[in-house]
Amino acid sequence: MNYSYSNAERAQSLVQALPYIKKHSGKIVVIKYGGNAMINDTLKQQVMEDIVLLWHVGVKIVLVHGGGPEINDLMNRLGKKAEFVEGLRVTDKETVDIVEMVLAGKVNKSLVNLLQRHGGNAIGLSGVDGHLIECKTKDSRLGFVGEVTKVNAKPILDLLEKGYIPVVSTIGGDAEGNAYNINGDTAAACIAGALNTETFILITDVPGILRDKDDEKTLIPAVTVEEAHRLKAEGIIAGGMLPKVKCCEDAIVQGVKNVIIMDGRVPHSILMELLTDEGAGTMVTGG
Repeated sequence: MNYSYSNAERAQSLVQALPYIKKHSGKIVVIKYGGNAMINDTLKQQVMEDIVLLWHVGVKIVLVHGGGPEINDLMNRLGKKAEFVEGLRVTDKETVDIVEMVLAGKVNKSLVNLLQRHGGNAIGLSGVDGHLIECKTKDSRLGFVGEVTKVNAKPILDLLEKGYIPVVSTIGGDAEGNAYNINGDTAAACIAGALNTETFILITDVPGILRDKDDEKTLIPAVTVEEAHRLKAEGIIAGGMLPKVKCCEDAIVQGVKNVIIMDGRVPHSILMELLTDEGAGTMVTGG
């Protein structure tokens, strides 16, 4: 479908966005981007455009990313089978090397490059840099899968102060210098909490929390943590949405005010959420 906007309509859209620009300018917004939401190149370009636009109007964006499909692709090419326990990747020494190469290397630098091609000023780092994400072994069955013990926000704050967009890959380290694979949503929630941000956005490949999982028209636009617990008991929040909502709850416990579960397949959904009345996805709040 083609849309045609007059100059007057474009100007009106900018005027309507002004209160939201004022609201978010100077504030830190953490965006978790990863998984299947990163696969479509056209949508990826639009996500980068949204981030750069927000950066230009003064929003301090921190982009935290995963890259599960890219990790699986390289493992397949190397003839190594991926194994999962309760949704978490079993990560032996060889696998953690692969994860680090893909996340801290290929994926991180490709996102930095895209942001800069769209006019942003970005720097990539992993959780190992500057002791950003410290962790310990989460479960001996999982190998080098980390549980976050501490987030040192100073490297990110230093980059934000200098006017950069920090792009963070979710690799952590322990006191002995071992690298660990960390669940991207969990790491992003911990980073958002450590930064004391008001807004944390989880970009996924679903519209948000649906009352009927097979009907996107049943999107629930906002829930409190207490309401989310009831929806879990009723079986409405189930399956793959359970860890997403648990991540939202963890972020709120750590001081984040608003967590948005957002559909990364919708063009410019970030701008819709932050700069319009309509919003996008489901907002989870403390109450």
